[in-house]
Amino acid sequence: MNDSNSNWRIIDLQTNPAAMNMALDEAISNAISNNESSPTIRFYRWQPSAVSIGYFQSLQDEVNTQKCSELGVDIVRRRTGGGAVYHDFNGEITYSIIGKEELFPKDLTQSYKVICGYLVDGLSSLGLNASFHPINDILVDGRKISGNAQTRRNGILLQHGTVLYDLDVEKMFTVLRVTQEKISDKLIQSVKQRVTRILDFKQLSMDEVKNALVDSFTRDKSFEFGEYSKKELRQANKLVKQRYSNNEWNAMR
Repeated sequence: MNDSNSNWRIIDLQTNPAAMNMALDEAISNAISNNESSPTIRFYRWQPSAVSIGYFQSLQDEVNTQKCSELGVDIVRRRTGGGAVYHDFNGEITYSIIGKEELFPKDLTQSYKVICGYLVDGLSSLGLNASFHPINDILVDGRKISGNAQTRRNGILLQHGTVLYDLDVEKMFTVLRVTQEKISDKLIQSVKQRVTRILDFKQLSMDEVKNALVDSFTRDKSFEFGEYSKKELRQANKLVKQRYSNNEWNAMR
């Protein structure tokens, strides 16, 4: 990663609704593309809890929309690919890393390896046996603790991903449509055996985990903590209305 001449902006852990989280990613991408903002790493949570679906997915195939409505779980479509993810307010820390493409390896797998490497280092510093599993997962003791997704548009790379801190498996199964074929495709009897969380290994606070991730993401970078610009926030609020809280976008497939 070519970070030597870049001054990164770090936005510390914040909590937003799903539509705002995705709108901020897009607004920051636009600002960096226009040379108005520095490359940015942000950490965030989701309130209310939410399901995000990949850009190419069918909403009805992947999400039990009725259960989401009953449980007060938001739904949003991402600009990145990948699968449907349940984001629990108490259950995860999410990050986004956004910068000009030249800061990252051109090769997709290599770029995942580099960026996910920061997560692996952060989890390892907490004493977890973490490893990168191509193309975009991180495992601890053979079980998935982090999924990641990426898009490149207008010369900007955006990658975001989750670190599972806690996990309400029953609720996840309730809001996502998990098919038996998906499970048997991976030759695993139960999704519960595929995933793990920080609290399975150590009783750490969410802040302790977040601080370890901040340390690992910034170790090789010139950086300062910052906030969103007024223009980014204005555009994000517009994008929430126009796109991310709009059924035409979220249910377009």
